[in-house]
Amino acid sequence: MEYRYTLPMKVRDYECDLQGIVNNANYLHYTEHTRHEFILSEGISFSDLHERGIDCVVARITLSYKTPLRSGDEFLSCLNVEKERARYVFYQDIYRLSDRKLAMRATVDIVCLVNGKLVVGVQELDDLLR
Repeated sequence: MEYRYTLPMKVRDYECDLQGIVNNANYLHYTEHTRHEFILSEGISFSDLHERGIDCVVARITLSYKTPLRSGDEFLSCLNVEKERARYVFYQDIYRLSDRKLAMRATVDIVCLVNGKLVVGVQELDDLLR
């Protein structure tokens, strides 16, 4: 599959649970970090948007866990994004690098608020998708 953005990462010891695999909640951190790095790579900063009263927030996340990651595993966090009405929908996959197995698949719906009110889009993000 072709992705708009990829980010290599590595599992840290403290992210694992008693079973020796990455705790499920950490995948949320991985996906969020990847979205932030993607936006920064395009010259957009969430903190700059916030300073202007624009907040992009998660409305919904759907995660499917496929293959567990373990301490020290290197992985590739990948994303695509499209706009659906007032939502920016991020399709995010994580692959273990050693064997290219899919570890997790997520769909993340982001909505934007301007001064606390839902808007249909933000110009910078809309431009990014053109």
